[in-house]
Amino acid sequence: MGLLAVYLIAVCNPFGQRAENALFTEEAGAKPAWIYDWSGAAYGSSALPPLDQSATPTLIVGMAVIVGVTLVRRCWWQGCAAAGVVMVTLVGTQAGKMFLPRPDLVGARVSLVDSSFPSGHTGIAAALSLGLALIASPRVRPYVMVTGMLWLAVTGGAVLATYQHRPSDVLGATLLACACYSLAARLLPPAADASGVIRRPRALPAIALALAAAGALIAGARDDSVTQSLVYAVTAFLCASLFWYTAAEGPTQTARRTRPTLG
Repeated sequence: MGLLAVYLIAVCNPFGQRAENALFTEEAGAKPAWIYDWSGAAYGSSALPPLDQSATPTLIVGMAVIVGVTLVRRCWWQGCAAAGVVMVTLVGTQAGKMFLPRPDLVGARVSLVDSSFPSGHTGIAAALSLGLALIASPRVRPYVMVTGMLWLAVTGGAVLATYQHRPSDVLGATLLACACYSLAARLLPPAADASGVIRRPRALPAIALALAAAGALIAGARDDSVTQSLVYAVTAFLCASLFWYTAAEGPTQTARRTRPTLG
């Protein structure tokens, strides 16, 4: 419902289209973004995963890690669910661009009419992070969540600051990944004991939020506009907060399938 609401308000509504189109300055382009040199847009530069051409390699490596952790921990159900979260999110982001058009309601220039909802790069970062959180052990999971939260904040801020996507695209991809994760967590068998409950330091949520806020500010900052920088940073931080809330609640409802003990 959140994904549909974002699409209807920001994409299928003249007010939403005008608000998002106002965030793009065609003359400036992507160069004023602080993260421009790491976005892959600069000639000869290396892109931070999963930006630009690094998206496919990042997806392949991420899926390989999920398969490896699944084999080592023998958490077959969680591994299948994690892979499903990644694949459904990826298919959903591509299907959205094909079947969720951006109607020309405000007479925007050609470069702003193309459909970009939801963001595939943001979807990869969110889905892989949630998939790894789903299969990680209770001791490691909180730190996987912190890392994934920071990665998502930086990715979301970067694609916004470099004009690759709109705020609705980033929010839509995050909501799609969170919805897939929540569904997978509900379908998994309930925990038989307390061993699957996340045990994290009390200060960890505050540290995670601070790191995500810093990452969103740096990745979403531009030299030519304070307003745009703040909007991009707030959007990226909101995505990171949605990720944390979803990952923190979901795994406590799931259990890991292990081999039965003898005796």
